[in-house]
Amino acid sequence: MSTKSKDLQLQYEGFLETPFLWNGKSVFGLQQFKTSSTKTVSYTIDIPQKLRLGKLVERFVSFNLQQQSSINIISENIQIQQEKITLGELDCILTQNNNSIHLEIIYKFYLYDSSVGTKEIEHFIGPNRKDSLVEKLTKLKEKQLPLLYSKQCKEYLKSINIDISKIEQQVYFKAQLFVPLKDKSFVLSTLNSDCIAGFYINQNEISQFSNCKFHIPNKHNWLVKPHTNIKWLNFNIFTKLASDFLEDNKSPLCWMKLTNGEIIKIFITWW
Repeated sequence: MSTKSKDLQLQYEGFLETPFLWNGKSVFGLQQFKTSSTKTVSYTIDIPQKLRLGKLVERFVSFNLQQQSSINIISENIQIQQEKITLGELDCILTQNNNSIHLEIIYKFYLYDSSVGTKEIEHFIGPNRKDSLVEKLTKLKEKQLPLLYSKQCKEYLKSINIDISKIEQQVYFKAQLFVPLKDKSFVLSTLNSDCIAGFYINQNEISQFSNCKFHIPNKHNWLVKPHTNIKWLNFNIFTKLASDFLEDNKSPLCWMKLTNGEIIKIFITWW
């Protein structure tokens, strides 16, 4: 197996192991998709071009759903247009046990900042403070899901013999959450605590880990469960590489190997 294939397999396995951000309709009334648990299988589809992480996850979701006999994917990545102007895109139309479902697919990384908002879901922001969980949920609720009921989309659904009155709307929302170092034992009340994948620290706090080793994975490998089969960086080399990200106001995701051999996922923030 080539290095590229090994990386892709580890990315797929990491995606599978990532929990759903919530269950049922506990968040914004958005119905989380229910899927049967599947054993890890080899990801056998080649991905020739460089995809954004979100698009890679969409490929993984599609492949995984195709392994389930109760699910039939009808169409994916459907561009809804009005006079050559794209109004939006539907991620997936499928049937599950003969029920028609419009599925929106999301995979995110969020950090918990208690200074933002007043409720649990309001406290989660993107690593670079450019987006937030609430912003994404609001976009889903007010823009992406209502697109299904637009005149243009109704015409499309009619063309594939889907009854608009019988289609359900659900989300496939997975996430990795990171909490402040001091809150490593954090327990969530609304969201799924199993999504907590590690902690984050400010760049000024990193010196306390000077006896550890580090790795900075590329963006696709943010999905991967940390392992030892890599070349580790010592603290001095790591901080020099990390500073390149931080100076550009980018918070890198890193793997940190403690002196006892434990490997932890962390974000180092510039803010």
